Amino acid sequence: MDKVHIDIEIVSDVVCPWCYVGQQRLKLALDEVKDALSADITWKPYQLDPTTPPEGVDAFEYLAKKIGGADAVRRSHEMLTKLGAEIGLPFALEKAKIFPNTLDAHRLIHWAGLIGSEMQDKIVRALFKANFVDGLDVGNRSTLTQIAVDTGMDRRTIEKRLADNTDLETIKAETAHAQRMGISGVPCFIFDHQYAVTGAQPVEAIVNALRQIAEMKISEG
Repeated sequence: MDKVHIDIEIVSDVVCPWCYVGQQRLKLALDEVKDALSADITWKPYQLDPTTPPEGVDAFEYLAKKIGGADAVRRSHEMLTKLGAEIGLPFALEKAKIFPNTLDAHRLIHWAGLIGSEMQDKIVRALFKANFVDGLDVGNRSTLTQIAVDTGMDRRTIEKRLADNTDLETIKAETAHAQRMGISGVPCFIFDHQYAVTGAQPVEAIVNALRQIAEMKISEG
């Protein structure tokens, strides 16, 4: 099979554990089909709960209320930790004390994307690690600034943009656009702007989808 190139948009939220799992499964799938396909990845915003206050809320209490009590939270943590271990993805969910509002995190992801897809991907992965492994508050502007600096972005630029609400409406508009497209859950992977796959699908399912898209592109010339 000739090698083809596709664009992949990932609609996600950095506090969504299935987005964290899904991006790793996509990475493994892309590694498996690298003989046939290369891809550019762009991250698009979605907020699981835009009503979360700017300072965030108690993470355990929030999740317990959302999914059915303390035992349900513990079972969920155990399941996600097991799934993560199967694909080489660490979880330390018990460390997270704050469930954040992710609007500013999405602004940071957007600015990283203006630099390039590689920087954007680094920022997203750093945010996932901060939230799911290090237990950091990714709604806190000081935390976001440090993540940006550690990943190679300019401190003064990030601090200024965070303070003056740069691109706040851009993120809200992109989130609203995703909802108008019918996206009601994340992750959602959009291949070549026309084929959508929702959820953290198994690696093999993503591999099959990627190979089918590659075959279609070749047949279309």
